[in-house]
Amino acid sequence: MDHLGKANMVAVGETTLHWVECGDGPPLVLLHGLSDSHRTWRRVVPQLSRVRRVLMLDLPGHGLSGRPDASYDLDWYARIVTRWADSVGLEDLDVVGHSYGGGVAQQMLLHVGRRIRKLALVSSGGLGREVPMGLRLMSLSWLEPLVQPLMRTGTKLVMASPMARCYDDRDRAFLIWANSAPGSGRALSRTVRGVIGMRGQTRGLADRVHEIAELPPIELYWGTCDPVIPHRHGLRAASLLRDVRLVGFPGCGHFPHLERPVEFAAALGDFLDGSGRPARVAVPLALPARPSWAARALGWVGRLLRRTFGR
Repeated sequence: MDHLGKANMVAVGETTLHWVECGDGPPLVLLHGLSDSHRTWRRVVPQLSRVRRVLMLDLPGHGLSGRPDASYDLDWYARIVTRWADSVGLEDLDVVGHSYGGGVAQQMLLHVGRRIRKLALVSSGGLGREVPMGLRLMSLSWLEPLVQPLMRTGTKLVMASPMARCYDDRDRAFLIWANSAPGSGRALSRTVRGVIGMRGQTRGLADRVHEIAELPPIELYWGTCDPVIPHRHGLRAASLLRDVRLVGFPGCGHFPHLERPVEFAAALGDFLDGSGRPARVAVPLALPARPSWAARALGWVGRLLRRTFGR
């Protein structure tokens, strides 16, 4: 494995947390997505760590962190990460969250909101409803015992897919090994079930934003061809939150920080270095409602009849 910085481990509550850090300056915490690890940030760390203390955390249930028999719901993650930040002595910090890590970062606003100086959300969960059917199926509770035996094969399949073309062989080997560790399947199943149902995402910033006294400056980063969390989630969020900018990466998928690391790091650096204005809720942020399965089926039949009979 290539050297990303100093590896650290600490006991937090019922688990142990691993992180890698490098650089000096204001603290910048990077939170990865589902079934990923701290290594997802490896291509942007050299640029970011020139002027910042960068901390790349492995979320519990992932990477080299522990895999306790816990709830793995969104608030549990946020509380664990908050306790870790306390243990490391992070008073004021910038937070970047990718995908599920973006959901954790949003939830952290309820616990340490006044300490989060700026928040960057990358292809983030919690800002819309649509997700792939595979993730919806994983929300079925009775599948939990079946997930662990399939983690190695499942990770191999994902790593071989076009979505993961931005990973190199070392990344693939590490994730296949880490995701095969005992407890990884349980963590994945419970994590998905905590934020996703058969109709899509069920949790998000809308849930408790009214409890946050003041939002920090927020910026969004999204690949326009994201196959996991659609780019339109970012467009919608940017239209509903005032003073929030969406940075799009044309042609990119779910990992703009891996696919366009130089551009991504430059845009993030500009945001972190700038003055920034606190985000404000312009209109209610409720997740868009989805019609029932029956209503969608009737709509499909109606469209088919109109095409068939030309009316």
